[in-house]
Amino acid sequence: MPLSVTPLPPNLHPQDVLDFWLGDGMTRDWPSDNRNDLWFGGGAEQDALIRERFGALVEHALDGGLIDWEAPLHDRLALVLLLDQFTRNVHRGQPRAFAGDGRAQRLVMHTLALGQDTGLPCAARVFLYMPLMHAESQALQDECVLRFEKLRRTSPPELQATLSSNLRFAEQHNDIIQRFGRFPHRNAALGRVNTPEEAAFLTDGPRFGQ
Repeated sequence: MPLSVTPLPPNLHPQDVLDFWLGDGMTRDWPSDNRNDLWFGGGAEQDALIRERFGALVEHALDGGLIDWEAPLHDRLALVLLLDQFTRNVHRGQPRAFAGDGRAQRLVMHTLALGQDTGLPCAARVFLYMPLMHAESQALQDECVLRFEKLRRTSPPELQATLSSNLRFAEQHNDIIQRFGRFPHRNAALGRVNTPEEAAFLTDGPRFGQ
């Protein structure tokens, strides 16, 4: 792990990240308010809010900091959110938006190996598994689909429709990696050249945020 070069912002803790992203979802299976705009809406205003509140913390995490957040389960979840979700707001459309993916994926697989994911509420598990959905790796994509299938199967009836939608997105991401081995919609941000097949796909294929 590289040494951190960005100072740790004062008075920011894992619970601040969890409260912002999940609301009361850590004490319930699902937040009591609708968070879809926050989770999936994006946009300049939201990016600016996250950059202002958590940008320095994101940089600290990307520089290899917050090692002490890796051990406790809830702290680790907050770190995963910083590395996998907040990066995409703070660095939208830039290569650094994806710079935390590898570390986030390793933390997720560590959590799964310990069997700790099942101790989290449903909303937290969705975002714990999300780095696997973002992975340009067939093995991690397959793992993602399996985890979302199990989550849907074991969830309360009132969450079935929502989690079925999450599973469909996982399957779509998996299909793209099976076809291309990478996400074509990232190519521009990462300076990658589209293949002819990818260029055709980008004209009418399913698109995701980043």
